[in-house]
Amino acid sequence: MRHKTFFWFILPTAMAMLLFIAFPIISVLLQSVYAPHPAVLIKVETCTPLVGCTEETTIDQEATRELRKAEPLGRFVGLDIFFDRGHLALKEVNEIFTNADSWTNTFDRLANLPFYRAMGFTLTFTFLVTPFVLIIGFCVALMVNALHARLKGIVIFFSLLPFVVTPLIGALVLFWMIDSRGILGNAVQWLAGDPNLSLKASTSLMWFALIIYGIWHAAPFAFVIFYAGLQTLPADQIEAAQLDGASRWQQIRYVVIPHLMPLITFVALIQLMDNFRVFEPIVGFNASAHATSLSWFIFNDLGGETRQFSAASASSVLTIMGVSVLLFPVLIRTWRDFQRKA
Repeated sequence: MRHKTFFWFILPTAMAMLLFIAFPIISVLLQSVYAPHPAVLIKVETCTPLVGCTEETTIDQEATRELRKAEPLGRFVGLDIFFDRGHLALKEVNEIFTNADSWTNTFDRLANLPFYRAMGFTLTFTFLVTPFVLIIGFCVALMVNALHARLKGIVIFFSLLPFVVTPLIGALVLFWMIDSRGILGNAVQWLAGDPNLSLKASTSLMWFALIIYGIWHAAPFAFVIFYAGLQTLPADQIEAAQLDGASRWQQIRYVVIPHLMPLITFVALIQLMDNFRVFEPIVGFNASAHATSLSWFIFNDLGGETRQFSAASASSVLTIMGVSVLLFPVLIRTWRDFQRKA
């Protein structure tokens, strides 16, 4: 009876996971190894009294439609899409490393390849934003926890505002602030003494602005999780550490951080996944000329008049593989901690 109850309890969750996670991933994997059929071309001879007979190449609309109807997935190409210039570009990468004369030149040439340019910003954003979010969220949680009870409510409210604001709206607000007519943009011009200086015109400054936005938007999430964890910290552990003569830093290092470690791991996992799929800030800042991410790369393949489903599917598969590689060490550590406690 217990097994039957468990089966009916887990069935809705399992069905939802199959429908919304497993099936879409399988669909993307399948589409990534197929390419659209090219249009069927035919030669048509046109004869006129003045010019004579001329031969023209045109698209056979009926034959093309029938071909695509018969094989809707397209033609099987295997891993060719993964290795073309728009993705891993193995041929181009091999040529770059073969003819490399310096590391600077090598990285510059790799940055000219669209996938590696998107990967470079994605990894930079992920590995800079995630640790800063953890550190700032933890520090703010400690400071708010030490405040007087009457002040905590209003401080928590204002601390959560960046997280409550829709990412696209928040990005648009900061985008106009760094404009030359905005507060930050005007202040930078005044400090630099250059009225023509624009944060939007510099790739490095745009990357910096995007990273600052990522920290500003996500730090409140880490703060509220850590603050909630601090409320469960036994007071007798802190008192025992104080009686033993532990300093404030030692209390944090040997009592508070070990107590919050499961939450730190949880926030790190969420932030790694969230930052690796950075997209809204690039759209809100209109920064695609200076920074592209893997998510924007997929969006770009699906946009426009010619939607490249196969290319977008290949990019999605590579993104899933990237997220898996990032999360693997954290998941291994979590599993080992679970096994040790069990």
